[in-house]
Formats: sequence, C-alpha cells, structure tokens
Amino acid sequence: MSDLDGIRLVTEPSESYLNKRQKVDYRNQREDCLSWLLHFGKNPDEAEGYAFTTVKCRSQRMDQFYRWIWEQEGYTGTPTHEHGDAWLRHVAKQDKSNAHKSNCRKAAMMLFKWRQHEHGMDEWDPALQFSTNDGTTNPRDYLTLAERSAIREAALEYGSLPGYTVVTGADRDQWLAYLAQRLEKSKEDVTREDWEQANGWEIPSLVWVSLDAGLRPIEVKRATRSWVDVPNAVLRIPKEESSKNTDNWIVGLQDRTADVLDRWLEQRDVVDRYDDTEKLWLTQRGNEHGSHSLSYLISKLCDIAGISTEDRSVTWYSIRHSTGTYMTREEDLAAAQAQLRHKSPETTMKYDQTPVEDRRNALNRME
Repeated sequence: MSDLDGIRLVTEPSESYLNKRQKVDYRNQREDCLSWLLHFGKNPDEAEGYAFTTVKCRSQRMDQFYRWIWEQEGYTGTPTHEHGDAWLRHVAKQDKSNAHKSNCRKAAMMLFKWRQHEHGMDEWDPALQFSTNDGTTNPRDYLTLAERSAIREAALEYGSLPGYTVVTGADRDQWLAYLAQRLEKSKEDVTREDWEQANGWEIPSLVWVSLDAGLRPIEVKRATRSWVDVPNAVLRIPKEESSKNTDNWIVGLQDRTADVLDRWLEQRDVVDRYDDTEKLWLTQRGNEHGSHSLSYLISKLCDIAGISTEDRSVTWYSIRHSTGTYMTREEDLAAAQAQLRHKSPETTMKYDQTPVEDRRNALNRME
C-alpha cells in the first residue's frame, strides 16, 4: 500500500493534455514531489512532513498550475519561478475568494519548496500575496508587545539542555540520545562540546536581532559577520546585500541584543558548520535559512511561549510587522522606514496604525 493512496497522480483533466510518455514523466514528478512533501515538506531539517489531507488538497491546485502552464506553452515537468509569478497574476484576476487565491499560492510554494530542496532550485519569493482579511491594509498578523517579550524569552529556552554536569546516569543517557537524534550522529559520537553548543547563542541571536531589525527571511539568509558592529550596537547592511532597495542601511539594536550577538560570534568560531562560510546563521544541517525554516522556528517559539496561533497566520513576517507597528508608535514613520529599510515611505504607511491595546486603553479611559 502506497503512502499516496487516495491522491490521483495524473488527474483526468491532465490526461487530456498529455501523450503516453509525458504521462509517465508527469506521474513520476508528482510521485516524487508529493511523497517528499508527506515526509519532509514541513521542515526538511527535522524530517517533518505535511499532513496527508494538506498534501492531497494542495496537490489538486498544483495540478491546476501545471495545466495552466501547458495551456500557455505546452508540456513541461519543470515549472519556473516566472511560471509561478505569472500564474498568481492569472489567479488574482479570477472571480474567486481570496482564500482560494491564497491556497493556490501556498500550493505553488510547496511545489517550489520541493524543487528547491531536491533539485537545487533557488527559493521562490512570490511576487503576489493574497490577504484573507477583507482587504484591510493593516498588517494581518503581528506580535503584540507581550508576545514579543514572550518570543524573546522563548528563544532562550529553545532547544536547551540541562547543564552537562547536572545530569548523570540514565538521565544523561536519555539526553545524549535526544541530542544524537537532533545532530544526526551516533550517541557515542556526541561530545561535551556538542552539549555546550546546544545551549548556545545561535537561535537567541537570530531571534533577538530579527525582533529589533525586523529581518526579512531573505535578509536572515544573506546576513554575514561583516554586518555586525557590536561596539555600536548596529547592523551595517551593504546595498549589494540589502533587500528591495539600493541603499546601505544602519539598523539599530538593543544593547542586550548586541551582547547576545557578541556571545554568538565568539561561539560561532568553534562550530564546524561555519568553518567555510561567513554566513551569520545556518540551519542545523548547515543550510542557509529560508522562509520555511524560519516559519517552523516561529511556530516552535510560539509553542514554547504559549502563544495561540488558532485563527491567526503567524509567520516570520509577524516579527517584522510588529517591529514596524511599535516603532511607528514609539517614534514616527521616518524611524520605522529606516529601521525596516523601506525604500518608499508609502510602504511604511501600513504600520501607521494604533495597536489594539492602545485602543483598548483609550476605551477604558472613556468610562
């Protein structure tokens, strides 16, 4: 019995477009893709897949995506980013709900995630996204001040182990087995250095800097040691590495964030994953971070912090949205524009909103 039983690999509408050899190729592509999504798709570094129902639903929209390409230019089993952006523009014009359009986008993102990890394709940054909140211009989901503090504290707890000398006997053996699985090595090969690194500053520095600087996923991916200026508590992002602009940026950090970042840089020098790279952060497997690994991280941080994500779409951009919202509140739009590295002030205008807790306090004062 196949783990894909219940999912039609070559649908009836698709069969009408394909000759026999194309059907074989398309079926093979679909089988590889959907099987990978089931076993690895949600978080490849942890071998965590999507639920069967999710893959089945998204597979239908992936099939629609393929057929749309074939209608334009004939058969291909290797869609490109340009195909994806063009399809989203097509979907945007349809008389369908934004929920449907958003699901089409998610399906294409899953397809390209498979191609990225299994075929070496670059990460796809879709040109369009579809809001499901009735067209409001507010940042759809951002962290409140209390949630920001909770996420900051959760980063200190994430993946931590008790002190090496504290646990002995069977307890230590259990922790060694856990760490061996996490590091993908045998229990006998786990060293005290591995133990100490698990309690290190890599994740706290990534999360705390992102909370201060509102880092986009692409900026987490591009960040290098040369960006860091600890004595002045700033990031210096050169124009050739900045996102969506052509300017150099100096981004302020809290003093305690700079301290955590300094601790990580000192520790980073003895971590083997960083021997041949200047990257500031990598995944546990030594890969560059992307939107998927960061979405997984924020999900785990929310779990640790006890932040409910029901009826919300909390992603890495929720951190950025919260930074913009509260920077605008505490300073002004110009400060938020500089901190978030927006080329156009119009982009920053969406953060010119009064946070809900401020409005609630105002109502209380009206009594």
